[in-house]
Amino acid sequence: MQTNLHATGHPSSRYAQCIDASKRVRWDIDRDVIRGRRFDFGKTFLPAGLSLVDELPFLGAADRRLLSQVQGRSYAYLFGLVERYIAAKTSDLGRSHALGDQVAFEALVRMTEEELKHQELFRRLESMMAADMPAGYEMTADADAVAGAVLAASSWAVLALTLDIELFTQAHYRASIQPEEDLSEMWKDVFLYHWKEESQHAMLDELELLRENARLTKAERDAAVGDLIALVGAVDGILQAQAEADARYFCRISATHFDAARAAQIGATVLKAYRWQYLLSGVMEPRFQKVLFGLLDAEQAERIKQAVAPLAGAMPARPTMPLPMAA
Repeated sequence: MQTNLHATGHPSSRYAQCIDASKRVRWDIDRDVIRGRRFDFGKTFLPAGLSLVDELPFLGAADRRLLSQVQGRSYAYLFGLVERYIAAKTSDLGRSHALGDQVAFEALVRMTEEELKHQELFRRLESMMAADMPAGYEMTADADAVAGAVLAASSWAVLALTLDIELFTQAHYRASIQPEEDLSEMWKDVFLYHWKEESQHAMLDELELLRENARLTKAERDAAVGDLIALVGAVDGILQAQAEADARYFCRISATHFDAARAAQIGATVLKAYRWQYLLSGVMEPRFQKVLFGLLDAEQAERIKQAVAPLAGAMPARPTMPLPMAA
């Protein structure tokens, strides 16, 4: 029967593909990722294509590496943050299939378990980095409070945001993390294994978004577009607070003294990097654009484009993902 599902083109066949992928790539935090290692602080964490350290020419090699590590710590923290709401949402979606399509139910239960594992992984990484980095790093948002705020939005908007996040995760790994040879080996492994499971998660996000979209009237979709725009604004608020905290932390722990002008430039570049990482690179991802704009009429699409237009300033000077905005 499993073979027939794959052959029919029925939505259940795509859920079955996600189950197959989950079984094939399944990994363990200690056995496959950490393997008894510590982070190598003599190496870069977040590559320049994401950290944008190349846009701060006055930084020496040691400071470039340190800023990549501070940003890398927040990259892991923010993934753990958003996966709190994703796991909760996926659990709810699984229950909606529990007395119906058992293939979809299993796929979403597996995704929930994997997202919980990812949260545990990022908590472990934070503990390891906290032990080896100077005190004073600040996490500016509470995961439960953020999850509660996100989940209060319409299901359509939550699913669209989730698809965006899980697609840009893959784009970051393929375009910036995988090609870099001088990254900390364990850091690179973390995002290799994270990428492996996010691939099928993005497929499930798309399936569930299409399922939810089919239920909506135009008026309901209009309201959902407003919710999505509000969620993007809320994410930007989180990024602004974290960028300010991270720039302040970096300037304090660096061996270099930065005057006010350079400290301000560091803060602006960190915020630009975070907006590139968490907002613009996802909005520009071709598959996300194809799915999202395929669900919208011209007026709704224009509202989205106008809402994200101010983020254009977060485009890197030399982007590693030169992806066009939808026309």
